[in-house]
Amino acid sequence: MSNKAPLLNVDQEAWLQAFRGITRATDERTLLSGNLPRSGVGNSAPAVDYSNARAVASALVLANLNSLPLDWAARLSVGGVNLNFFIVKQLPVLPPEAYLWRAAHGPTYVELVVPRVLELTYAADELRPFAEDLGYDGPPFAWDEDRRHRLRSELDAIYAHMYRLDRSDLEWILDAEPPSASFPLLKQHELKAFGEYRTSRYVLQAFDQLTRGEAPSLPVTAA
Repeated sequence: MSNKAPLLNVDQEAWLQAFRGITRATDERTLLSGNLPRSGVGNSAPAVDYSNARAVASALVLANLNSLPLDWAARLSVGGVNLNFFIVKQLPVLPPEAYLWRAAHGPTYVELVVPRVLELTYAADELRPFAEDLGYDGPPFAWDEDRRHRLRSELDAIYAHMYRLDRSDLEWILDAEPPSASFPLLKQHELKAFGEYRTSRYVLQAFDQLTRGEAPSLPVTAA
């Protein structure tokens, strides 16, 4: 991860990764990161670059930064509204070698994470360079809100396993008992929109499947 300025090491002809530098612990999520097509960004969207295996490294860190387990840690670390680099650098981001571990049902975690990040990220032709850097030469994936929600939830469950959380830990992170609170705004919005805390159901379902040695139920396929 680099916070050099100017960003001389970023390939401006392709794509870049950035995270939201202005945040609040009361938002649905505290730490938001995404890949962008070639564009200019200001200091409220700090860029992240990698010296080795850039596309794969970006996909793994992108999923990690956006995962609920890491977001929960970020909420305990942000005191104001600025998510500075010194805070991001202290967050428990998993090391590269963790992705070579095998999930209970066989594949390595890198095999589980990268295809899901590809589908969630490559929803428009502007990010074709990122998809091609990952070795994918097909069309962009169709935007399906429910499928995307399931894929994000599967990633949350995968990272819960990678952080060696048990089910009770994950239940607390998703919905801590009063007077504590984990993601209250997310829960409120989903109760209003769906009549249930859908993220909690999706994540716990995927977590249980992984615990049983099964692949998460929703396969990752091109549109």
